[in-house]
Amino acid sequence: MSDAKRKILLVEDDPGLQKQLKWSLADYELVVAADRDGAIAQLRRHEPPVVLLDLGLPPDPDGATEGLATLQQILSLAPATKVIVVTGNLDRANAVQAIRLGAYDFFQKPFDPDVLSLMIARAQHVHALELENRQLAAQQGASPLSGLITASDAMLKVCRTIEKVAPANATVLLLGESGTGKEVLARGVHELSPRAGKRFVAINCAAIPDTLLESELFGYEKGAFTGAAKQTIGRIEYANDGTLFLDEIGDLPMPLQAKLLRFLQERVIERLGGRGEIPVDVRVVCATHRDLAGMIREGSFREDLYYRLSEISVNIPPLRERPGDAVLLAQAFLERNARELGRSLKGFTADALAALETHSWPGNVREMENLIKRATIMADGTQITAADLGLDAGDGEPRPFNLRQARENAERLAISRALAHADGSIAQAAELLGVTRPTLYDLMAKIGMK
Repeated sequence: MSDAKRKILLVEDDPGLQKQLKWSLADYELVVAADRDGAIAQLRRHEPPVVLLDLGLPPDPDGATEGLATLQQILSLAPATKVIVVTGNLDRANAVQAIRLGAYDFFQKPFDPDVLSLMIARAQHVHALELENRQLAAQQGASPLSGLITASDAMLKVCRTIEKVAPANATVLLLGESGTGKEVLARGVHELSPRAGKRFVAINCAAIPDTLLESELFGYEKGAFTGAAKQTIGRIEYANDGTLFLDEIGDLPMPLQAKLLRFLQERVIERLGGRGEIPVDVRVVCATHRDLAGMIREGSFREDLYYRLSEISVNIPPLRERPGDAVLLAQAFLERNARELGRSLKGFTADALAALETHSWPGNVREMENLIKRATIMADGTQITAADLGLDAGDGEPRPFNLRQARENAERLAISRALAHADGSIAQAAELLGVTRPTLYDLMAKIGMK
């Protein structure tokens, strides 16, 4: 086990017991705190996997109130931490209460060094196993949907939503800018549903002229119009038992909106020139980059159809709101294009990476894919430069790699949000952040916030 994992936080106000435990636990690096504030400070600094916590802490050394409060605060800040509480010989009730609140185990004074060492070793082992399981789960879940590359929390949340709604037969409406991956997610809904073995039929409502769209969707009978030489089934009927993906549903003409609404309500269609109703069992997934609510107010989109389509709505964040994804996607696209084009390119130069991170990507992933393919073809050196990409490396301020700077930025944002929610109250903000008021004051002083 590494040195970091052999670190233990001891929260104990008795100097004699501190020395005794240091001697008994010589094989571990013991970090000591005498009260709750000190314990939280050491927890944040060292992130120990195991904490030994005396329930009798000041200002309540003869009771367990402060110790139990410290236990709850430790677990709220670091839920994976294994807390072993220390109790008096006749204080079994508080030990049971501590276990109920989430403590890993307890031991009573006076303690047996061998039993305590065994208990700590077991807690260390359990913590290491849980950490390994979380890491494996994160690796397996890094790309939860086929064809999707992301490490962004916002996009991973979208993926989890898709995974939850896919097994149901509800109509899904995907909302997002052009190029954000709506069709990839629509295929994910299909592949994760019971209809995965059936057809996935996609139609772009904006790419087909209005005069042809109805026949494309609903089909037609022989002789229904000039040129209708044979009976032809439409996309809806063709997708029977599978999934129908209607892309750019916001561009659907008003007359067809009424006909689509009837299909969604009745689940039957009529071919052009036909008289009989044809039942169709199909899962409908729609997508648009348009503001459907605004179109409803303008009268260009039916409100009743909107409610039929949006049984479940999923908002897809644009690439500029997905930190880290630009570089991740660029590397994946470069690897694929280099392999397909037979180019031996070895990644991006520093100015290219900075340009990728700071570019606003108005065309989202589609723009990124086209840009990387062009750069793969045009690059003269062994690495892609900002010039190859056609981007200015100085477009914006790159995100920091320095962990301290990144942590300070995150702390500043969290404290600002907490103070805003608490209307400036330090006590309420500290409660929202899960820290004490002195700790919050220290954090604010550290990052220069008044």
